[in-house]
Amino acid sequence: MPCKRGRINTTLPTKRTQTKGTLTGSARPERQKKEAKGIELEGTVIEPLPNCMFKVELQNGLKILAHISGKMRMHFIRILPGDKVLVELSPYDLNRGRITYRFK
Repeated sequence: MPCKRGRINTTLPTKRTQTKGTLTGSARPERQKKEAKGIELEGTVIEPLPNCMFKVELQNGLKILAHISGKMRMHFIRILPGDKVLVELSPYDLNRGRITYRFK
């Protein structure tokens, strides 16, 4: 018969610590608002490109390459040439951006 010394009894439940109630007021960590990390400008869509990319002409005359933001993809918002849009420019490359809103 083998020796049972040093074996862990797997049939007994492990001890859990329970917390009472939910986190309240000061105990709950504060959520910070996401700050826009880019420059937001208005523009007009000139032409659609493959892979949901668009050529957008900004109000200041620059033409940039922009893609649709994730929330606009989720809600199936269609963008056509001639639409006025709000574009968030990348702080690293001012020739690329993300379309965050389509004006009605």
